[in-house]
Amino acid sequence: MFRGNERSFSRREILLDFGRRVRFLLTIPIAYTLAASNFADSTTTTRPQGEDMSLDDIPGSHDPYRLPRHVIPTRYDLRLEPDLRGATFTGQVTITIMVEQVTKTILLNAVDLVLQSAVVEGANKREVEACIELDQQSQRATLSLQEPIQPGEWRLCLSFHGKLNDQLRGFYRSTYKDDSGTVHTIAATQFEATDARRAFPCWDEPDFKAVFATTLVVDPHLTAISNASVVSETREHNKKVVRFADSIKMSTYLVAFIVGQMQATEPIFVGKTPVRLWTVPGKQQLTAFGHGIASASLAFFQDYYGIPYPGDKLDLLAIPDFASGAMENLGAITFRETALLVDLRTGTHAELERVADVVAHENAHMWFGDLVTMSWWNGLWLNEAFATFMEMLAVDAWKPEWKRWDTFSVSRAAAFSVDGLLSTRPIEYPVRAPKDADAMFDILTYEKGASVLRMLEQHIGPTVFRDGVRQYLRTHAYDNADTKDLWTALGTVSSQPVPELMNDWIFQPGFPLVTAEVRGQELWLSQQRFTYIAQASTAEQLWQIPVLIRLVIGDRAEHRRLLFTERETTIEIPAGVTSVFVNEGGHGFYRVRQQAPLLEQLLDQGLDRLAAIERFILVSDAWATTVAGITALPDYLRLTGHFKRERDKNVWAVLLDSFSFLSGIISSEDRGALETFVCGRVKPTIDELGWQARPGESDLVRQLRGDLLGTLGRLGNDAATQQEAADRYQRYRQDPSTVDANVVPALVAILAHTGDEARYEEFSERYRTASTPQEERRYLFSLASFQPEELLRRTLTRTINGDIRTQDAPFVVGALMMNVYGREVAWEFVKANWDQMDQLFPKQGLRRMCGGIVALATPELEQDVHEFFTARKIDLGGKTLDQYLEQLRVAVSFRERERGTIQTALVNSLQA
Repeated sequence: MFRGNERSFSRREILLDFGRRVRFLLTIPIAYTLAASNFADSTTTTRPQGEDMSLDDIPGSHDPYRLPRHVIPTRYDLRLEPDLRGATFTGQVTITIMVEQVTKTILLNAVDLVLQSAVVEGANKREVEACIELDQQSQRATLSLQEPIQPGEWRLCLSFHGKLNDQLRGFYRSTYKDDSGTVHTIAATQFEATDARRAFPCWDEPDFKAVFATTLVVDPHLTAISNASVVSETREHNKKVVRFADSIKMSTYLVAFIVGQMQATEPIFVGKTPVRLWTVPGKQQLTAFGHGIASASLAFFQDYYGIPYPGDKLDLLAIPDFASGAMENLGAITFRETALLVDLRTGTHAELERVADVVAHENAHMWFGDLVTMSWWNGLWLNEAFATFMEMLAVDAWKPEWKRWDTFSVSRAAAFSVDGLLSTRPIEYPVRAPKDADAMFDILTYEKGASVLRMLEQHIGPTVFRDGVRQYLRTHAYDNADTKDLWTALGTVSSQPVPELMNDWIFQPGFPLVTAEVRGQELWLSQQRFTYIAQASTAEQLWQIPVLIRLVIGDRAEHRRLLFTERETTIEIPAGVTSVFVNEGGHGFYRVRQQAPLLEQLLDQGLDRLAAIERFILVSDAWATTVAGITALPDYLRLTGHFKRERDKNVWAVLLDSFSFLSGIISSEDRGALETFVCGRVKPTIDELGWQARPGESDLVRQLRGDLLGTLGRLGNDAATQQEAADRYQRYRQDPSTVDANVVPALVAILAHTGDEARYEEFSERYRTASTPQEERRYLFSLASFQPEELLRRTLTRTINGDIRTQDAPFVVGALMMNVYGREVAWEFVKANWDQMDQLFPKQGLRRMCGGIVALATPELEQDVHEFFTARKIDLGGKTLDQYLEQLRVAVSFRERERGTIQTALVNSLQA
């Protein structure tokens, strides 16, 4: 599942979110240690035959977050009847259960439901009624049976009803307007991590896998969709009764049902599997691109995994209101519209890339997550990291010209930015409460997790890695597994000690900084944990680091590969070496500090001799060490001068990010110097690229043009660029074909940055009447980029008055806090309206919104932020808030450290 530039919006927009490893975690899987208490008593305690168990006797019954294992569900026959107009639903579920020992008590999950009746039926038709007690806090239902039931198979029959909520979780409402302005409602589901219990009573934990047979009773004019194919449609009391085939054995969080006026594409068959895209009426013309990557990636994964797709059909559904980017429900994947629908004529490369990534990611989950599922939420990282890794493989195979692994370096750098914090977390850590599971949907799970998997794949070899994955999936199909199970499979196939290598990367926080220096005829390497804020307690950490080194001797290159396990090591190098590059290919999840002579050699020989991804990591590592105070700011600013004619969009991405960071921390007196500096760095490339796309130009260059023009008009505040943007936008509104699609976002951003009230009203109307999800989002977020305070206040008010969808509103507020001209206004608004936003916004949206506090980079604002969150006792789950606060501390420390010298450094770097 994606949370987050969107993917919660999507994975890329979750750019901010997590102790030190406990030694025993290296050898005892977390899922087993957490679950041990649930099993221990039942395996060590004997009870006289026929003696029933009270609630106090049930092992694990007092754990508020884990259900006991004395009753196991194997099948759900679920019937639901949603009333879209009344925003309610009624339901009945018959759950086939295996009773492991005599009991009078059954515990299962339920919340925000009214349970009307509960009866247990035996094989001999014997019925035992139960009293129902609901506990909202623990989200549990306790069924107290009138008499004990014996071990064996039983059927638990429950009737219930609930409300279709507006919180974008559980069974919820989504609305949209048709061309005439009429509002229509869709009922949709979002169950991960623990919200299936809001739709029907169930054992809502990932290792309680079962078969689901769903029946939906709906109005005749509505469409009903679930995980499996429709087996029958009948009429009953003026209702349409839609019965679906049995699902595979799967976890509750993967169950899905969608009811509303939905339209489907014609299917594309991948083998015997029909693949369709579903939209609300009027948006079918936006499905072609998503349909293409959906079918291509499904075929790719069947080949890569060596296992047929486990479902009987694959539907991908665009939902108007959706809190995440997408959700991997088996056979019925749900998406935010911007993650699935796109116009090929007007979509930018970044927008097309995003759709391809999200679709491929969710398809990868059909095996890794759905067919084989983590035992408990601590293993969530493996589901999401592996799907992120696989999305890169699939899209790279589909569109090799996009160079997805190069672009992934930008995402990896974002993971570095969080993992360099003292408040980071291990990739895998103990999860006890549901809110801790929610906090795992962050950049460390996705980007760091995928990065270390990519590093491992390159270390043991792609074919061996694939074969290990196949063995893992075959061994654990339709079941649950843990991290150690994947390491075991990969270690067996590769004949390498994979667990010993990977445990350091998974179970301890942070990553290493490798320092490289030539001493005579030796290359000296040392490792230490990289942190932005120095702390002695990190000094003992070590990693087993797969290191690839390239030595250049004249026109010849030699390569050295080693597993760097000690604090320091040396490597003999031949005479005549003219340059050394550590982390060749850029696959290692570590930063490198090239000591001055090594860096100078690389610059003297020409950066064009490095691969694009190597140029990226060179400047990315230099900027990170600058923020940490290891590299002097003037040295970094001079280094950027070597990239003025760079043509790789990813290298430019880290350069532009560093310029944007400086814009957020400088004083108003220094802004003119920064604008001059930005123009000096960006204009040479724009002068060569121009405003118009050229025949044969790659999509990546077209995207770069848009990125640079946007920076020149906003950060550079270049008047000529701003005027040209206004002129071209006017022509674009008259004839969209006159402007390359990749430049349009830059035009909109520049005009918002310089806009007045008339422009604000124009863009507001464009937002309301947008013809594609991407256009809607573009104009919506432009409203957070204006400078006049009154316009910013207007946008803030719209986030809580219903004018902006709740799926988008918290991200707009976060963007306003990132606006250097409006951050103080936005922060005051957040403080004044926190209670209302806490009620309105989806919880993960609220959590991401708070990421905007990292831009409040003055000592006064920092103190106010701390006081607010402390006084309100706000908990965002996991270490999320700690990380936001530390990132703010890093920014303020940088500001204070460079205060008084930054203007001189900017001016001198242009003259160098």
